[in-house]
Amino acid sequence: MTIYLKEVDAIELVTLQDNYIDLLSQSDTDIICRAKPLNGNEVTNSILAEHGFSLIITVTAADKNRTVLYDFGFSKDAALQNAQALNVDLSAVEVMALSHGHLDHFGGISTLARHINKKEMAVVLHPAAFKTPRYLKLSEEFKINFPSLTRRELEDSGLRPVETREPHVLLDGLVISSGEIPRSTAYEKGVPYLYCVENGVEKQDPIEDDLALIMSLKGKGLVILTGCAHAGVINTILHAKEITGINQVHAIIGGFHLTGPVFEPIIPVVTDALKEINPRYIVPTHCTGRKAIMHIEKEMPDRFILNMSGTKLLFNAN
Repeated sequence: MTIYLKEVDAIELVTLQDNYIDLLSQSDTDIICRAKPLNGNEVTNSILAEHGFSLIITVTAADKNRTVLYDFGFSKDAALQNAQALNVDLSAVEVMALSHGHLDHFGGISTLARHINKKEMAVVLHPAAFKTPRYLKLSEEFKINFPSLTRRELEDSGLRPVETREPHVLLDGLVISSGEIPRSTAYEKGVPYLYCVENGVEKQDPIEDDLALIMSLKGKGLVILTGCAHAGVINTILHAKEITGINQVHAIIGGFHLTGPVFEPIIPVVTDALKEINPRYIVPTHCTGRKAIMHIEKEMPDRFILNMSGTKLLFNAN
């Protein structure tokens, strides 16, 4: 199945939440704009970093801007606080999308929705985002439960859940939500210590609700956004190419979930696959992990961008 994805002239990405912040980095370029700790000429502006992720995406086509909010951070208020500190116009948001039903991605959804205050705004997500129980299983005796998202919570916040397992068109075809991502690589096997219960049976949680957002930058190729890439970042890219029919990748941005001893052995394998895909930019965030980020930077220095809370990235077609 190929879905027609309209080309856009520009893509602006503002990170409302990520795991890292350095307000003194002074690493601005034509593409990168870092958050500054300033209110006027005073150093009084703070940007919060947490183990969470949230992006506000503005695409430009035919001189018109369209905006989607992707993921909502960990804690109730941090993504909104950062949006306000960055003077981000949340009233421009037309639709929301949730990558998957883990708290570090949906924690701030009610706060942001109530602030935006648009009745029955759609939030696109996989039906398994509401799955419960989900937990981290360290042994038969020790299980750490994950908070669950509910349809009632979204509806009480004024949102309208749009549940889909299939790719879904947003903003009149300028953005696509990936739908469920097939697992095809031999080395991206999911998270072995995350479990769920379905029909009374305990099983490894496949996190099938993992969704990416996909855009096409005119003349330059796909820009792919991942929340945690629990399906595997390479699987995600392959799926994006498959459903759009577009082979060129301009940028891959988001969490790649390569942190911790379970995933560290595949960091070189994933990095080699990324080099073969050959994106112009690679921006690992959130759950990618320090070792993986350092390895990707070492192996792909001219393509690597370090992300932070408050960072704005601008990709132009010309």
